Amino acid sequence: MSSVKAGPAVIDPSALAARFAAAGRAAGFRIEPFGEAAGCPLFALTKRTPGPRPRIYLSAGIHGDEPAPPLALLAMLEAGVFDDRAVWFLCPLLNPAGFLRGTRENADGLDLNRDYKDLRSAEIRTHASWLRRQPNFDLTICVHEDWESAGYYLYELNPAQRPSLAEPMIAAVAKVCPIETATVIDGRPIDVPGIIRPHSDPLMRETWPEAIYLRAHHTTLSYTIETPSAFPFDQRIAAHRAAVETALTLSTRGWRRTPACPPAAAR
Repeated sequence: MSSVKAGPAVIDPSALAARFAAAGRAAGFRIEPFGEAAGCPLFALTKRTPGPRPRIYLSAGIHGDEPAPPLALLAMLEAGVFDDRAVWFLCPLLNPAGFLRGTRENADGLDLNRDYKDLRSAEIRTHASWLRRQPNFDLTICVHEDWESAGYYLYELNPAQRPSLAEPMIAAVAKVCPIETATVIDGRPIDVPGIIRPHSDPLMRETWPEAIYLRAHHTTLSYTIETPSAFPFDQRIAAHRAAVETALTLSTRGWRRTPACPPAAAR
């Protein structure tokens, strides 16, 4: 991949979906369609490795002007990162209409990552319906970009106070990408450099991003990771790979299941 600032201006979502399907099948994944948008399938890749394994969910592509996240997941899939150490659930292309148009929003002008409470969009209604059919997850990671940030950062939602992966993730990223130095990011004070741990109850927000929906219904450990869009494209890919692969290594090493469903989850 070339070192361009913003990456591809527009990604062909159908071609990208086909690449995910081919790479997924080659890696032993099942392709699970759950809807369609802009003539492109909405789909999950699942690999239900037998035996006791952590259940790990990753998503990308919910904003059509953020090309690095889905391509980072594709690079990891093609490299064999998602091997037999876990049960995998990947939703890598949640907003194909946005990618077709090169916009954050879908074809109806909706920010899909603010729609997990009201479920107004067909994309998120079908995604939430698919999620409700899955088991609870031991770890979820939502992969994003931020056009306003000057460095890498992440959000951690950890209501059960499980062992945090945030500091090792940021340390791994720091080897390939600067970490955000601001003390307030996206209107929220940091906990430590590059890490936001919201202190207010996220379930009280008027609109829900995917991570809050997952925290409410499906997991007790959730990360949203953000790379700065102004950085070279291959650097953004490398930063996301560093964060995700560190989290996967730590969460599967000496693994033992802890409660994966929030105490107040509405299942």
